[in-house]
Amino acid sequence: MPQRSDTDRAGVARLVHETVTAILPQVPAEQITGDKHLKDLGADSVDRVEIIMALIDALGVREPMARFSTVPDIDALIDFLVEVKQR
Repeated sequence: MPQRSDTDRAGVARLVHETVTAILPQVPAEQITGDKHLKDLGADSVDRVEIIMALIDALGVREPMARFSTVPDIDALIDFLVEVKQR
């Protein structure tokens, strides 16, 4: 199993922030912090699905949407995506 590097996590974090900013342009970038859930940023269920689908496509991973339902915040989302990407 490959080791997780900070560079991989940093790249995924950048992608998450870019994607959230693109889909929720009304949210200032500085408010997109690791301790917030997408709901905290005003993302409704459609926005959340759009964000997750965009991230899955951008990273080229295959993961059921249901697996994302228990992710508690953006930091956990980033960690989960890094883990899935390295499988």
